[in-house]
Amino acid sequence: MTWHQTIVVGNLGSDPELRYLQSGQAVCNFSVAVSERWRDRNSGEQRERTTWYRVAAWGQLAETCNTYLSKGRQVMVTGNVSARGYLNNNGEAAASLDLTAREVRFLGNRGDQGGDYGGGQQRGGSQGGQQRGGYQREQGNQGGYQRGGYQREQGNQGGRGGYQQDDRASNYPDSRPQTSDDIPF
Repeated sequence: MTWHQTIVVGNLGSDPELRYLQSGQAVCNFSVAVSERWRDRNSGEQRERTTWYRVAAWGQLAETCNTYLSKGRQVMVTGNVSARGYLNNNGEAAASLDLTAREVRFLGNRGDQGGDYGGGQQRGGSQGGQQRGGYQREQGNQGGYQRGGYQREQGNQGGRGGYQQDDRASNYPDSRPQTSDDIPF
């Protein structure tokens, strides 16, 4: 068995675009910029390199991304990446990194230094009010997003998002067999 997974954390370069295929399947496309910064050892100058990823999210995930994402928003995208060659407007060969999203986590707005992976944390200390948006898989759910598994936090009036992870899975006992052997195989 082989497994290919890429995790990208960056900011949206434009608002997402949602469209529907003839089959009725939703697809949302957006671009994510990942910037690397470092200091050149020889000159001491600050350097920066930005890598762009073209992201495609499908189905319910596509509709959720379209609703809650906007230009500048910081996200973490997990999925499969592939390189694609094409000719640009000047007729020159160019390459694109395409990422098919399996999971998208909303991290914050541009400039936020926080690292929350979803809703639940308030900004503004005691003033509260607005929540960071978030849409997160339930723990233990290996098969993708489930409908109805997300609850709006009470008291979040007029803010964007504010969805919290459903913790129903934590109410069930661990069903894994208990062994005295510490070796996992």
